[in-house]
Amino acid sequence: MMRKFAARALLTGLIAIAGFTSLAIGTTQQASAATEKSLSLVSIGKTYIGTPYLYGSDPDTTDTFDCSSYVQHVFGEMGIWLPRTSSSQAYMGEKVDKAYLSVGDLLFFRTGGSGISHVGIYAGNGYMLNATNKGVALSDLSSSYWKNAYVTARRVL
Repeated sequence: MMRKFAARALLTGLIAIAGFTSLAIGTTQQASAATEKSLSLVSIGKTYIGTPYLYGSDPDTTDTFDCSSYVQHVFGEMGIWLPRTSSSQAYMGEKVDKAYLSVGDLLFFRTGGSGISHVGIYAGNGYMLNATNKGVALSDLSSSYWKNAYVTARRVL
C-alpha cells in the first residue's frame, strides 16, 4: 500500500515538473517591466499631446504630426531610428503578442484599406499615444474602434 502511494506521489510530481517545464519552454514572449528608457519615451511622447494632425507631416517639425511622423519623431528623440511610414515601421524590432505588451511597444492598426495604416506607442494600462485626426492623444485600446482595427505589435526598445 505504501509503495503504491509513493509511486503515485512520484508520478504526480514528475507530471507537475513536466507541466511547468513545458510551460516555461513554450513561453517565447513575456511582457517586460517598464524600463527607465520606455518611461522616458512615453514622457517625451506625452509632451506632444494636443499637437495638431496633418497627413504627411515632416518628422523634423513639432508643429503638426501624422501617426508615423509622430512615432518616428518621439523615437528619434531617444536616438532610435525608425522608417517614415507605419507600414515600414511594422517591420522593425521583434513581434510581440498583444497579451505581452510593454510600455514603449509599437502598435499597428488597419484603419482603412488592406494594409497597416496607423501606428501608436503603447503607454501602459491599456492606452496608447498616437496622432489621430484630432491631434496627438492618449487613446483607450479597449474602445471597439481600436480593438477591431488592431493588427500587430513590435518591440523596438
